[in-house]
Amino acid sequence: MEQDNFLIREIRNAFSPTGKMISRIIIINVVVFLVLRILSLAFFLSGNQYDTDETQRWLGVPSSFSQLLMKPWTIVTYAFTQYEFFHILFNMLWLYWLGMILTEYLGNKKILPVYMMGSWAGAALYILSYNIFPVFKSQVEFSYAIGASAGVMAIIVATAVLLPNHPIMLFIWQIRLKWLAVAFVALDLLGISSDGNAGGHIAHLGGALFGYLYIASYRNGTDLSRAFNKVADSVVSIFSGRRKMKVTYTKNTSQKFSAEKKKDEQYQKRIDSILDKISQSGYESLTAQEKEILFKASKDNN
Repeated sequence: MEQDNFLIREIRNAFSPTGKMISRIIIINVVVFLVLRILSLAFFLSGNQYDTDETQRWLGVPSSFSQLLMKPWTIVTYAFTQYEFFHILFNMLWLYWLGMILTEYLGNKKILPVYMMGSWAGAALYILSYNIFPVFKSQVEFSYAIGASAGVMAIIVATAVLLPNHPIMLFIWQIRLKWLAVAFVALDLLGISSDGNAGGHIAHLGGALFGYLYIASYRNGTDLSRAFNKVADSVVSIFSGRRKMKVTYTKNTSQKFSAEKKKDEQYQKRIDSILDKISQSGYESLTAQEKEILFKASKDNN
């Protein structure tokens, strides 16, 4: 009973306003996985066969444009649908390990956009590849992709591009993040033609590409997650019944706003220079003041 209460408390904490987005994404993935497995068990015990292909057709993203138009929700549901235990286990482990690092440096509000937009990039590359390359022509009408891997790859590569020399322990070896990302990308490139899961590997590469572009754009002053978060905040405000506050500016407040905006731009430049220093020399090279600035910035983004 105490363990059950602990689990419920942890779930509530994850979905509280101060909860970690990584925990929320993991919980949703695990809940969907458990529901699908329980359905499979129920069908088995009743003497019937559970049709995983039918579920995949409703939750997986299709490679056919015409089918995608009929099932637009699949661009979201496919990113949270997994059947195999080891598939979800390793996806969630990598998501947690690398996602927590990315959260520490960029804040909580960057995680869901990177995960979802990475998943969309993976789906887009998968669909385009299956409709462009002749080798996939015969598979277009019945091919579907499922899994969190594209979103996870976006998180992995984004973290590696942001902190290329950050060390992590892989079993008994210490490896820098940049080499981990290179290894994952290489394995996916080699896997396209070798293990029968070409669509999955292509989707992974789409997620990896977005992870790279996200950090590259962020360093150039463009936050690709801003529009996503704006839409998400609007949706949340609609369902929560909160109305946006209307703000009007007098001449004096406009001048004050302009000064604050200039201050924010200088602050962002300072953050960017600290991130560049981490990329080149590692987190340990930061001064105590720089670490404090970065810590405050991550808190502000939560």
